[in-house]
Amino acid sequence: MQKLIIDTNVIVSALISRNGIPAKIIDNLVLDDKVNWCISNNVLQEYLEVLNRNKFQKIKDFSRNTEIILSYLDEFGLEFEPQEKIEIIKDLSDNKFLELAVIAEVDFIITGNTNDFTFDEFRGIKIVTPTQYWNEYKPS
Repeated sequence: MQKLIIDTNVIVSALISRNGIPAKIIDNLVLDDKVNWCISNNVLQEYLEVLNRNKFQKIKDFSRNTEIILSYLDEFGLEFEPQEKIEIIKDLSDNKFLELAVIAEVDFIITGNTNDFTFDEFRGIKIVTPTQYWNEYKPS
């Protein structure tokens, strides 16, 4: 089964637009147990901080769907604690995703952040947008 890291911006997109590809990845693959979602304490802390921002609370069902995702991660997320410090992304806070990817030996990092993730691969781990993942790599 594929192992994924899903960047925070993809989760936000999924919660804002329930018909988009990010929502399909979470609903049809993650929540249906067709892939494994890998997390670390640092990544989970970012999810919590961003998903609980006041600006998102005005969006219909955002809070309820956030609770569903966080409950899923609590029960089924594969937890890892990175051992290696990596500092190659300009926005240093994004390096935590690479650190997690290395220790978890994930197949993909799914991100919409093409400004900071300017490379397609890191140590054999593919870095793809939600659309690339959905069109080219999703399990059948």
